[in-house]
Amino acid sequence: MLAFVLPLLAVLTAGSAPVRAQSVVTLIVTDPLTGIAIGGMDPVSYFTEPSPALGLPDYEFVWQNVPWYFSTPANRDVFSQAPEIYAPQFGGHGAMSMARGFVSDSDPRLYTVFKQRLYLFYSASGREAFLLAPDAAAIKAEENWAQLSKTLSIN
Repeated sequence: MLAFVLPLLAVLTAGSAPVRAQSVVTLIVTDPLTGIAIGGMDPVSYFTEPSPALGLPDYEFVWQNVPWYFSTPANRDVFSQAPEIYAPQFGGHGAMSMARGFVSDSDPRLYTVFKQRLYLFYSASGREAFLLAPDAAAIKAEENWAQLSKTLSIN
């Protein structure tokens, strides 16, 4: 049987280009059911409130082909002027996972604002590890993001 399958496989694949797997992980973390960025949380509120606020569909802004929700029209307008400042680093993927060299989703309730940038985490232990040496973790995550982001599909 193997003697038959191998020549057949060679004929079927002859002259064909290698197939590259399509990424199923997107550049920006979105809710798999709604497609909303960072679980519908208002990214500006991480910087302005004691705890992040849930955004509303009434105050939606689409950035990088992804809908983002905001708790107020003012927050939506601020984000629209400088989304790269308020959006989470690494598209909302787990910051400590990124520092360790792999892509993970994150929980928008697990976060830190470090050097005026929003970092989200997959787990509380990941956040704690990041906070032990945030400068080193952020630098390593940036280095890894430069390569890993190329493997992610656009939303």
